[in-house]
Amino acid sequence: MKAVVRGERMGWTDRYALVFGTTVALLLLAPFVQDALTGLGHQADPVRAGAGLALLGFLYAGYLASARAFGPVALPAADAAWLLLSPLSRRRVLARPALVLLGVAVAGGLALGVSLLAVLGAPPGRTALLVAAALVLGVSATVGGTAVAVLAQAADPWDGWLRLGILAVVVAAVLAALLSGPAGRLAQAVPASLGAALVAACAVAAALAVRLAWARLGRIHARDLLAASTRLDRVATATTMLDPGTLTWIAEDAHWRGRALRSRRWPGLPAPLALAWHDWRRLGRRPGRLAVLLASAALPALAVRAAGGVAPVAVALVAAGALAATASCTVGARRDADDPALARLSGVAPRAALAARALLPALVGGLWLALALAGLAAADGLPGGPWWPLALPAAPALAAGALRMARRPPVDHTMPVVTTPAGPLPTGPTLWALTGADLALLGCLPTLQALLAPSTSLGPTLVAQAGTGTAVLVLYLWRARTR
Repeated sequence: MKAVVRGERMGWTDRYALVFGTTVALLLLAPFVQDALTGLGHQADPVRAGAGLALLGFLYAGYLASARAFGPVALPAADAAWLLLSPLSRRRVLARPALVLLGVAVAGGLALGVSLLAVLGAPPGRTALLVAAALVLGVSATVGGTAVAVLAQAADPWDGWLRLGILAVVVAAVLAALLSGPAGRLAQAVPASLGAALVAACAVAAALAVRLAWARLGRIHARDLLAASTRLDRVATATTMLDPGTLTWIAEDAHWRGRALRSRRWPGLPAPLALAWHDWRRLGRRPGRLAVLLASAALPALAVRAAGGVAPVAVALVAAGALAATASCTVGARRDADDPALARLSGVAPRAALAARALLPALVGGLWLALALAGLAAADGLPGGPWWPLALPAAPALAAGALRMARRPPVDHTMPVVTTPAGPLPTGPTLWALTGADLALLGCLPTLQALLAPSTSLGPTLVAQAGTGTAVLVLYLWRARTR
């Protein structure tokens, strides 16, 4: 047992790898940090600053939610199977994962601090002081939040405080999004003394949270550590070796496992619609998820307000968000593709069943896109209007792309790696990622062109979008494999 304990200590090779990896990461991030710091000698517009603060608030809430969902303390599979249940000190076994978690939190805090500086700006003469304050504030926020997530993993009462903190951050971000101008002016008008006191208080609170988390590190239950380690192992395996789409199956099965659901009679609908009805029921059983999904349609408008105009990033958010919202309603199509023998037992023609399953994705994707376009127009990011009618003819193309994504096979890692001027390109993951997205982009090409080059005349765009969207869905249903 003593030999095992000595083997757990970091040798010179581990220290060398840690220092080398940190140096390489800093060298890779240095150009981006330099570009962000070069434009700090100005006072940002209050409206743009408030929208940027809202975006950062949502990102920080997502960071805390991810830390809570993944553990956050987890072990490799071998350590979880052998060292965790051994007589070794629990704190010593978890020391290395805790240090890795601390490094991730510090890196995230530095990125948060630089983003905060880019959003608020810095008047000339105070740049160096504000840079230091923003970096300390960002690191304190991420490190303190991660420490609270560790405490929540060790004790249930802290989990309630973490949930309350995530809710408070979300509410503050929503208020900043609704009141961009006042929120930006309030953040920029904070006196230097009050700001320094706030930064010092955050740093002290983060240090206390880290101290408490380190003291409670050895008291985390083995079952919680095993569950977190299993999730981490599955996520790593699905991401690097198998199919990244497996991650959604893991989350879906984890949600419904252990829940008692009442059986219901089949609805009095035609056979294809009755077969697709369980997708509608699944969506209705999770109203909170649907509300969050529809609320995320405001993110492109926030990005436009923070950037001061329609930027390619906002257009990319619209495209990715609409496709993601559409793909979230294709669980039935995925199950049919995974188990075609079970799908044939229903007695419904495969093409008719696929057409019926396209209704819900088209409705949800079109609704999300309509809300996103209305938000962009309300944020003065698009001239003329109304723009939301473009979502109706674009919905069939989104449904076709989402159905193709749901029915695609796993990643083929045996495909060759192509050498390009930008570096080696693995064709297997690339083709997997483009499958479905290419169909949606092709069908929504008129809308994307109108967003990248806005104009006040939308009649020709509506006609072109109606033609391309309908044609893409019809051709996909006609050419889709039904065996």
